[in-house]
Amino acid sequence: MNKEHINYTLLFLAIFFIVSSSIFLSCLSSTASLQRFGTTNYYLIHQVLSGYLPGIILGFIAYRISLKFIKKWTPLFVVLNIAALFSVFIPGLGFKAGGASRWVDLGFFSFQPSEILKITAILYLSAWIASKLSEESVSGWKEFTKKSYHNVIYIFLPFIIFLGVISIALYFQRDVSTLGIITLTLLNLYFTSRTPLWHTLLIVASGVTILLLLVKFEPYRLDRWMVFLHPQDDPLGKGLQLKQSLISLGSGGVFGKGLGMSAEKFFLPEPMTDSIFAIIGEEMGMIGGLVLVAAFVYLFWIGIKIAKKSTDRFSKMMAVGIVTWITLQAFINMAQVAGIFPVAGIPLPFFSYGGTHVVVELVGIGLLLNISKNT
Repeated sequence: MNKEHINYTLLFLAIFFIVSSSIFLSCLSSTASLQRFGTTNYYLIHQVLSGYLPGIILGFIAYRISLKFIKKWTPLFVVLNIAALFSVFIPGLGFKAGGASRWVDLGFFSFQPSEILKITAILYLSAWIASKLSEESVSGWKEFTKKSYHNVIYIFLPFIIFLGVISIALYFQRDVSTLGIITLTLLNLYFTSRTPLWHTLLIVASGVTILLLLVKFEPYRLDRWMVFLHPQDDPLGKGLQLKQSLISLGSGGVFGKGLGMSAEKFFLPEPMTDSIFAIIGEEMGMIGGLVLVAAFVYLFWIGIKIAKKSTDRFSKMMAVGIVTWITLQAFINMAQVAGIFPVAGIPLPFFSYGGTHVVVELVGIGLLLNISKNT
């Protein structure tokens, strides 16, 4: 393979994410690591061994593997992933953390199947629609009726069934935020694949109805919206995370306090995971926050550019799905820290502490590089 086929811009952007996130995590976690484990770099080493290292290895495999092979075996990948989603409820195999059953423990390592689903769902929908959706133009009412029937039976209904299955699994895992990311990503992918508009409108209407029902029957979800609208009502309880996030962002000013100089990391709930962007804003200021925002915008632009240059539908849809998922998740995380969106417990891609999501995101980068070299 010729070196000029590598998309160096995307590669260097991925390196920027890995290096900068390692530096922030090292500075942020040193005190907590020393108090709990007697060493200042426990969390960083754990992140390297469970996130960055396997992510780079699997990302490289995703870059080198044939896209035809991926498309062929995608149904198996998604079936295994769905089986893993339901295995979290098996005693001795799945385990709870924070009151939710979302992890599978294999003894020598544990992982979160819902994070892996973000990439396998994109692969599955891309492969399915690419194989079923006809590119032929419609001529005449008879042909239009035939194509409409084909779209409903072979595309729309399987999509609804697939979405229903993963919704059930994630609902009982109490992971509606991940379900929201996956649903919005797949919906965008479904809409941009030239499927009929009424399909998308029907799915959106159904989703809004289900969301309202979830809010009605699960009061804690309504509490999140009320805290978002009125954080001052319970500043030391449910509104604590939002309050401290805003203090952290505001205290950083324009240029920030300096790397490792955050004071709010001792008061902010989940500073290494959900709220890490608040610490970045405090230490690096508004300038640092805007640089990170620009980096994710640039990633989206690169991904769409790769999709436009791709000549086959599967690769095109896969590229759109990957950049939609990563950038959507990034901006929702940053929006919840800034008080623009309710707190949803969504990690910041590449930066938040946690192995599974980092591995999957680096696999996504590897797939983008793979698609780019084949355009």
